[in-house]
Amino acid sequence: MAAVFYHHVVGDLTVGKPEIAELSDADTLDDAARAIAGSPEGAVPVWRARAAPDDPPSGIRFLGMISAVDIAAFLAGAGAGDRAMRAAVGEVVQPNQDLLREVDPGTRLIDALELMRNGVKRFLVRKNGSWTGITKRFSMLYNGKWMKNSESGSPSSAGSSSMQLSPFISCAERFCCLSREDILRFLIGCLGALAPIPLSPICTLGAINPHYCHVEASAPAMEAIQKIPGDPCGVAVVETTPDGVRKIIGDISAYKLWKCDYVAAAWALANLSAGQFVIGADENGSTPISAFPLPSISSSLSEEAAEPGRSPRLLKKFSSRNIGFLNSQANQVRSMYRGRSSPLMCRSTSSLAAVMAQMLSHRATHVWVTDAEAEEDDVLVGVVGYTDIFAAVTRSSA
Repeated sequence: MAAVFYHHVVGDLTVGKPEIAELSDADTLDDAARAIAGSPEGAVPVWRARAAPDDPPSGIRFLGMISAVDIAAFLAGAGAGDRAMRAAVGEVVQPNQDLLREVDPGTRLIDALELMRNGVKRFLVRKNGSWTGITKRFSMLYNGKWMKNSESGSPSSAGSSSMQLSPFISCAERFCCLSREDILRFLIGCLGALAPIPLSPICTLGAINPHYCHVEASAPAMEAIQKIPGDPCGVAVVETTPDGVRKIIGDISAYKLWKCDYVAAAWALANLSAGQFVIGADENGSTPISAFPLPSISSSLSEEAAEPGRSPRLLKKFSSRNIGFLNSQANQVRSMYRGRSSPLMCRSTSSLAAVMAQMLSHRATHVWVTDAEAEEDDVLVGVVGYTDIFAAVTRSSA
């Protein structure tokens, strides 16, 4: 096992992390949308209301996580447009306390990776205090710079799974949340210590998950939403050829809906097919909103526009830009299902480091894997997510 997993602890990753800002189950979906826009993975933890104003966050009060997909799907089902954004978060979030674990800052990185491999998505870590009892020559700041540690433990303690924590000195407990994105960012900074694993193809590391979730492009977009798994939180939109080969044309996921216009996304989910949803309408206006039937959500939007004292909402054509789908190759000529919402893909022969860099640069939770031996570049063979990467680096370095 790479020594970096034993020489670093969770507290090393909390330096510079902001104090947690709680989203209560009594807050509105508007509050949740703003919190998601500033959070990794397109999702935020939800907490039960405090019993007292100074009650600190804890695993006991953690309720679950709400994602961009949850909000868009709720609006599509409620059919109430902007009014549904005033609903309480507690009405939408799916309770699951296994997604967050409260850990000591002295927890070894190898133990933290094992927890995340088993489904934990967030760590709740105390920020005020100190810890001793483990060999760590350096501590890494959150912005990527290195800082000499003031003290080092004895080398004999490096292989110990338990740590002696020094008494915490605090007048008010402060906590921060560590996400899987934070762990991945740390691993990117330690590529040399992990060599030669990062330069190895993902197909040889066993990092490709062939059991991905998919839906046909002709299926309703709401069907795709209902099939999205918990991890990775995304479903591939595919076209299946007569010989059974699946070609990916897009995906519907939490990170794709990150910072989106939820009302526009909800209308699209309720009215469009999965293929139409991932590309939006043509930017030149060849697919206006009137080309599709307008059921519940669009009707309610019209009703809201007619309410006294409310500014009228113009029903404009739906596009991928309306719901936050962006792509740097916007000027490239595209086929029917291509455009700014093209999925994040890699080849089965891509290196693990390249896939990690893709995920960080796009703040994505997964990368779709295509067949490197196929003549076309969109033949889907699997997906790589956080758990697959964490499993590869720990298994391969053992």
